[in-house]
Amino acid sequence: MLIKKIFLALFFLIISCKDINFAYKNDLGLSNPIYNKSIVEIRGKEILNSYKYLNEYFGNSENFEYKLDIFVEEIQTKRSVKSNQAVSKVDYELIFSYNLKAVNKGCIINERLISSKFSYTPKSSGYNFGSDQSLKKLYDLAIKDNFRQYVNFLNSNGVLCG
Repeated sequence: MLIKKIFLALFFLIISCKDINFAYKNDLGLSNPIYNKSIVEIRGKEILNSYKYLNEYFGNSENFEYKLDIFVEEIQTKRSVKSNQAVSKVDYELIFSYNLKAVNKGCIINERLISSKFSYTPKSSGYNFGSDQSLKKLYDLAIKDNFRQYVNFLNSNGVLCG
């Protein structure tokens, strides 16, 4: 009798949980029209953090239909300089120039400039682990936001249709 109750409880648990949808779902690859269909090349300012997000946003493919060239430019503006010439605040602007080409047709599908900005306040003039990690995190956020904006641009404008 106990085995029947356990079996029924498990049966109803499985039946009731079959339509559960998770609130957080990482669908970057599903909503990106060039995901796993493109080869990506980054030139310009060398930002090591950008390479770890390429696979997340654009995938990796040996049989690619598109070539995405990204040229990165960085502009640093010293906003606040102390009397001893130490910088107390720096504004960063990362400008990503996207150039998407269809490999088979040899034509440019779109060109787009997207800018990401952030401000950074160094904590000391020498090496400071916390301050350096803070700057790295700001770069990460700017790069992810820039890639996300480009993927949203591709989706919203339907640039690959027709």
